[in-house]
Amino acid sequence: MLDHVSIGISDREKSKTFYDAVLLTLGLKRVMDFGEAFAYGPSKDIPFFWLEEVADIGGTKGAHWALRAPDRASIHAFHAAALASGGTDDGGPGLRDYHENYYAAFVLDPDGNKIEAVCHDPE
Repeated sequence: MLDHVSIGISDREKSKTFYDAVLLTLGLKRVMDFGEAFAYGPSKDIPFFWLEEVADIGGTKGAHWALRAPDRASIHAFHAAALASGGTDDGGPGLRDYHENYYAAFVLDPDGNKIEAVCHDPE
């Protein structure tokens, strides 16, 4: 079972702006902040998505993280917030071929990490 994920970032403030807006659309908020590292989750008890400013993020470019969305409307909000907050489109909201109800959107964060919001429920 996955407990948490951590990715490297190059600009702490730019990433905070991006992730504060984008993850809020999925019901997540920044719940911990320790200077060089900060985390998002539904509560302080569950800080599962960590970001840390590092000198060389070369190894994270192209990483892919899928976050569960509560519904399809949240995926549209996630995609719009990402683009408005400095992200890049990498596949707009829509059905994918993975299974009948796989509805997702893909964006690249300011460091090139691929972030996906996905909902597996029917419309």
